[in-house]
Amino acid sequence: MKVVSSPFLRACRREAADRTPVWLMRQAGRYMPEYRAIRARFGFLELCKDSEAAAEVTLLPVERLGVDAAIIFADILLPVEPMGVGLEFAKGEGPIIHRPVRSAGDLGRLAEVDPLEATPFVFEATRKVRAALGERVPLIGFAGAPFTLASYLIEGGPSRDYLHTKRLMHDDQATWHSLMERLQKVTVGYLNGQISAGAQAVQLFDSWVGILSPNDYREFVLPWTRGTIKGVTAGVPVIHFGTGTAGLLSLMREAGGDVIGLDWRVDLGEAWKRLGYDVAVQGNLDPAVLLAKPTEIRRHVRAILERAAGRPGHIFNLGHGVLPETPVDHVVAMVEMVHDLSRR
Repeated sequence: MKVVSSPFLRACRREAADRTPVWLMRQAGRYMPEYRAIRARFGFLELCKDSEAAAEVTLLPVERLGVDAAIIFADILLPVEPMGVGLEFAKGEGPIIHRPVRSAGDLGRLAEVDPLEATPFVFEATRKVRAALGERVPLIGFAGAPFTLASYLIEGGPSRDYLHTKRLMHDDQATWHSLMERLQKVTVGYLNGQISAGAQAVQLFDSWVGILSPNDYREFVLPWTRGTIKGVTAGVPVIHFGTGTAGLLSLMREAGGDVIGLDWRVDLGEAWKRLGYDVAVQGNLDPAVLLAKPTEIRRHVRAILERAAGRPGHIFNLGHGVLPETPVDHVVAMVEMVHDLSRR
């Protein structure tokens, strides 16, 4: 089977396939002993920048889990690190931005970045993975959406309330839109660089956009997300994903994407009906379900597949990333369950 006819790419195009495809966000991560063994040799940023090791990590789930797509091992903050924001991945704390952007002056100090020159290791890893995959499964590239990148840059790291982000958004709209314009340009270049290197679909992660009201999303985010998606190489499927977005789904649909990713807080069947059946959907098993016994996992997998009703255009995934505590055998079993229960 040619990879262009794979169940994953067929689902992105809302074409009928012989089964529902499945891949997982964070499918190469700390829950896998093979990944932990590699991480013992590298710091996180060091691993991302070593194209050979990043390619090896990317390929692990294809071999171990039997998923229908690989996703390049990288991080959404890689294209903003060269801007000079002082990015560090602190053990147990996640990403830290030591020089946050909270004013026009801060924005003016950011270096102009061409991702093709600044992140060549991502594209090299992408080329290596594509060569290794051959025609087995497609490769997904990804990037952070402008809002989520901006929230990291402004907050200095993850946040509970995003007050710095909202304050800048409302008090200094000129600086906000200038920052978003810059991040849109970088993100488009970063995604298209991955596509040129061999990615056959891309996912735009707007991980934190669910903290916004619909009105704020419409005014401050939608134009930049739409511009990013429109800037992606024509003909390459775009998956548009966010968490906590039950109240934003229609606006996300308006912003664009061939596939809308759903987190576990919404009913897949109802959400797809709201979005319209002229768009594909991805999701949406609660990652915590994978900690349960296999009979319970199977019950939840079946329920989600039933809500999709066998309609072309469903990609099975979690509602967010695989949790570090997840047993690998449970993930393998879930992939097999999706294939078994959806076979047509």
